Amino acid sequence: MIMEPLQNIPAATPESVWAILRETAQMQKENEAKWEKSRAENEAKWEKSRVDFDRRMKAIQKTVGGITHNQGAFAEEYFFNSFEKGEKNFFGENFDEISQHLKNRWQGIEDEYDIVLLNHASAALIEVKYKAHANDIPAVLKKAETFRILFPQYKDFKIYLGLASMSFYPELEQECIKEGIAVIKQVGDAVVINDKHLKIF
Repeated sequence: MIMEPLQNIPAATPESVWAILRETAQMQKENEAKWEKSRAENEAKWEKSRVDFDRRMKAIQKTVGGITHNQGAFAEEYFFNSFEKGEKNFFGENFDEISQHLKNRWQGIEDEYDIVLLNHASAALIEVKYKAHANDIPAVLKKAETFRILFPQYKDFKIYLGLASMSFYPELEQECIKEGIAVIKQVGDAVVINDKHLKIF
C-alpha cells in the first residue's frame, strides 16, 4: 500500500506557534481556576463539617455534664436526707446539728463540705459522690486541714471524715479503712455506715 503525501498542512510560522502557546496558557489558566474553585469548595465543606462536629460534641459534653451533675446532686440529697431523718448517733458520738454545702474562702484557701455534722466538741465532714473512686481520697483527707483554717471556731474540735457513695468497690472500701475514713454507702433502701476504723483528725 502506497501512502499518499499529506496535503494542506500549513507550515509552522512564528505567529502560529505563538497562537498555540497562547491557547495552551489560556487552557492552563482555566484549569487552575477550576482547581482553585474546587479546592475552595472542598475547604468550605470541610470547615462546615468541622463546625458541625464541634457543635455536636459540645452538645454531648453539656448533656453528659448535666447528667453527672444531676447524679451528684441526687446522691447529696439522698445522704443528707438520710442523716437528717435518721439516727445521728454514729461515729461513736451523738451529733445535734447538720449542715449542707458549707463553704468558705480565706487567704487563697477555698473549700466546700457536702455534709457537716456538729456537736459541742466534734465535727464530721462527709464528702458525697455518686460513684466514688480511690482518687477522691486525698481530697477527703485534706478536708480536715482546710476546715480548721476556714472555720477557726472549730479548730480545737475532733474531726472525723467520711466518704458517702451510692456504691463502693472493695479496693476503695479497704483504702478508706486504711486511712481512717468512714465508709457510708447505700445498701438496698438503707444507708450503712462502717465507722469502726475511724481516726480522729
